Amino acid sequence: MLDTIIIGAGPSGLSCALNLRRDNKEVLLIEKEGIGGQIAKSPKVENIPGTKSISGLEFVDNLTAQVMDLGANFEFDEVISITKENNIFKVNTKYNSFESKTVIIATGAKHRKMNLPNEDELIGKGISYCAVCDGAFYKDQDVVLIGDANTALQYSLVLSSYCKHVYLNTLFDKFFGDKILVSRVLEKNNIIVEHNLNLIKINGENELESLIFENTQTKEIKEFKTKGCFIAIGQIPQNEIFKDLVDLNKGFIITNEKMETKTSGLYAIGDCKDKLLRQLTTSFNDGSIAAYFASHYIDTNF
Repeated sequence: MLDTIIIGAGPSGLSCALNLRRDNKEVLLIEKEGIGGQIAKSPKVENIPGTKSISGLEFVDNLTAQVMDLGANFEFDEVISITKENNIFKVNTKYNSFESKTVIIATGAKHRKMNLPNEDELIGKGISYCAVCDGAFYKDQDVVLIGDANTALQYSLVLSSYCKHVYLNTLFDKFFGDKILVSRVLEKNNIIVEHNLNLIKINGENELESLIFENTQTKEIKEFKTKGCFIAIGQIPQNEIFKDLVDLNKGFIITNEKMETKTSGLYAIGDCKDKLLRQLTTSFNDGSIAAYFASHYIDTNF
């Protein structure tokens, strides 16, 4: 019988495991892909307090080693269902099943991609899905931002504060975000908005060189020469298997400030949960909070 099973070994899951092990709780992390999540692919991370600069992979290696040194266990498998009976959770995977007193969902969310050739190869080499994380690397440069809803609008405002020009390209002929954000974007002289543009090609070998768009109305082809492209067309949570135990908002898990879901003993942290800001440091925060309250729940109920 485990104290906690953490589903997902990204920054929030690892942070949670770290704090739970410091409180002497038996922890198992189940990860279906690779430890570290999306941050492991980032060539440079500069928003960790106290750490000037570090590669995403080095950061993940350091945090994983820290968690393992404290005695957390890892299982590489895919969770297919969770049930709760007599106050105990049963977590079923493709190849095994486990029981625990608490479960913490840390499955993250995948950025919606353009699904074009060269896109994956140039992630971290000009292609980014997070302006808050990577925008500062393009100070005084021209960048392209693709998207038409609130995230894209917010990103364009962030980028406009230090980029020379932000070319904000949308697939349709309008924005789908809040009116106040649209107004702020249109007021910025260095944000150039173009509608009805569909990205059809990404050029570059070792780094991004240019982007080819087609106008959906006129069929005109337009090339943007740039070293930086930010794609903000949504995120895809992976929470369908938990729907009987949690409440969802557009696929994201709803929690309270203690990271508790509607099922006692079940928590959600990181990018999989409904939240305003999805960033590395907020994942740490989620993990620490969930660890504290999960530990308290175990001590109180068992």
